[in-house]
Amino acid sequence: MSYSASEMMTVAAARLLKNEDVCFVGIGAPSAACNLARLTHAPEITLIYESGTIATRPDVLPLSIGDGELCDTALTTVPVPEMFRYWLQGGRITLGFLGGAQIDRFANLNTTVVGPYDEPKVRLPGGGGAPEIAAHCGEILIIMALSRRGFVDHLDFITSMGHGEGGDHRKRLGLKTRGPTRVITDMCILEPDPDTKELTVVSIHPGITRDQITEACGWPIRFADEVANTPAPTATELETLRELHERTRKAHSKAA
Repeated sequence: MSYSASEMMTVAAARLLKNEDVCFVGIGAPSAACNLARLTHAPEITLIYESGTIATRPDVLPLSIGDGELCDTALTTVPVPEMFRYWLQGGRITLGFLGGAQIDRFANLNTTVVGPYDEPKVRLPGGGGAPEIAAHCGEILIIMALSRRGFVDHLDFITSMGHGEGGDHRKRLGLKTRGPTRVITDMCILEPDPDTKELTVVSIHPGITRDQITEACGWPIRFADEVANTPAPTATELETLRELHERTRKAHSKAA
């Protein structure tokens, strides 16, 4: 069964989620991966969105955190201050799932500006709740397509803290959570090195070569001593994901 690079990325990300996870979900690719996990192997996963919806079970993917689908299918909805102060800062969310415009070798994310802050080449949407999610969730998963434009040697602005300058930088700043533990791309999966925290390729998707990964990354990317082969998507995973996207397309087309 054929599949796209984007589908491979979403499936690989979804497989990392577990029934017992309490997951703070970002819009877009993180939302697709989390809901694919919920519809396949992790039906009891607790999904939380920034608008305050807890244990939501959307039938279609939301356009934004304010999408009515999230509130309609949630167990409960709490005020945003309560979401951040009690749930997030209180240490009750085990996993945050984020995307970004740019990422560096230590998994720091930029969603603010490209170029000088005062005179940027590109003004990005901003961080929203991502900086707090990156700091306070038990661990962070990041999903982004691998490209030189997105995986850069130097960030002009750090919006969400990954592992900072590497090593024990998070600990030195007083952050007690694990930070990014995996970065899932359309070519491979990366994990921070246990000591340096530099992102390292640990699994390569079917049909992708090391040379392709090296060429697509904006820094000299490292490979683990033992690199796994990511299993291809199953028919069930692809059918479920495609049905989800088709329901979403129809629902949003009707709404428009």
